[in-house]
Order: sequence, then structure tokens, then C-alpha cells
Amino acid sequence: MKRILHLSDLHFGRADPGLVEPLLRAIDRNAPDLVVISGDLTQRARVSQFQKARALIDRITAPVLVVPGNHDTPLDNLFLRFLRPFHRYRRHINRELEPGHLDDTLAVVGVNTVNRFSWQRGRFSPRTVRRVCDSFDVTGGRLCVAVLHHPLEHGPGVEKRLMKGARAALRDLSECGTDVVLSGHLHQTEARPFTAQPGLLFVQAGTGLSTRLRGEMNTFNVLDCAPGRVEVTAWAADGGRFAPREAARYHRGAEGWTRQGPRRALSGATG
Repeated sequence: MKRILHLSDLHFGRADPGLVEPLLRAIDRNAPDLVVISGDLTQRARVSQFQKARALIDRITAPVLVVPGNHDTPLDNLFLRFLRPFHRYRRHINRELEPGHLDDTLAVVGVNTVNRFSWQRGRFSPRTVRRVCDSFDVTGGRLCVAVLHHPLEHGPGVEKRLMKGARAALRDLSECGTDVVLSGHLHQTEARPFTAQPGLLFVQAGTGLSTRLRGEMNTFNVLDCAPGRVEVTAWAADGGRFAPREAARYHRGAEGWTRQGPRRALSGATG
């Protein structure tokens, strides 16, 4: 099995500085094969905030795959936002906005869902869906994972607008063999099959470092993956340390993803 550590919404500029070292220790403790960060590394896309995000990434020893979030494009500088929205992100994080990762078990494709013309609401274009599906068409039985900032489905209590193109993208990704979608944006942890497409597993990370909490502590996810099998463990900050809180195993059968047994509460190891 391969291990993905899924972070999101670090929001340097509104991050808790006391959690940076505990987070790095927890990452090391988990020894992931890949670290995924699904956007919003910064609060206002300022140079100093990107520098802090870059410094954290540089201390992660595992391969890191990052996609931008809406906060990683300037909100208060309209010239940059409309004409050069990813200039600072490309300079400090990665010139590639939609990176990929391929090994003997995993095929991971990054998706840039940021919409410069609607700062908070994302966009998933048909052209991007085709690119992702084409990437997964030659993966040879690997677990296919898409990484994006904006979620493809909202729960009943979410007030934000669903991103443009989400429903069509969800349908098409399911039909072309995508297995798992990792996202962030809402600062809430969730893992379950998509309601509209149970053949896709929805894994959403909360905020790793931000002080803008929305009903839960700072969290990240650990996914232990094999083709047709995923175990998702949520880690949460508690007393200045990250610890595993609960885990759930999922199996993909003919009818889609199903949870195997009850969700398990965890205690013990801390980061």
C-alpha cells in the first residue's frame, strides 16, 4: 500500500505559528509516500506568505504535490489578479499549476480550479475534465486520484456556492475511472462516497494551520491506498500536537465505494 498525507488550507498570513513544528513532526512520523496540498497556502497571496509556505514545503522530505486555491491569487490587487493571477504562486511554489505523480500504485493528477473572475467560486472546465480523464486512461490499474481545491459536492449545511462545472465534472470523472477526489476550501474534514456518484470517494481536508476554524480543530488526512481499497485517518491538533482521531476503511465494489465496518476512533500516537 502507498500512503498519501493530505493537507489543505494552510493560510500563511492567518496561520497559527505554534502548529508549524507539530505539523512537520506529524508529517515525518507518518512517513508518507506523497504529500498533497490542495490549495490556499496563503491568506492574501503576498510574497512574505508564499515565502513561509515555501519554507514549510522545503522541510518536507517526501515528494509534494501542490495545487493553488483561490486565496493564492491576489484579492486586493486587481491588476495582478486578472492579468497575472499565478505569478507569485509560480515564482515561489511551482511553475506547474496542475502537477502529477505516478508510481506503481498511484496515479495522481492535480487540477487548478481557481477562477480569477469569481474569486471565491471555482471552475472545472470540460477541457480540464478531458485532460484528467486522458491522464487516467493509461494508468494500468493504479488507484486514480484527482486533487483540487474546490469540492465537487457540498453537504446540506454549506452556504458557499458550488463551483461552476462541478456536477458535470463529477459525472465525467466517475465515468472515466477516477477513484478518489481530494479537496479542501471549506475548512471541514469529510470522507465518504459522493452522494451523486458513489463510484468516487470524496475526501476533504480541513485547515492544517489556519486560525479561521469552522467548527473543528486544525486537521489533515492520511490515506493508506491500494487499488480498490483506501483507509482514511483524520489527524487533529490537540494541545499543540497532532494526533490521529478516527479512521474508516473503504472498498470499491461493483456498486461503488462502501465503508467496511464502523468508523474507528483512535488514540495514542501523537506528532
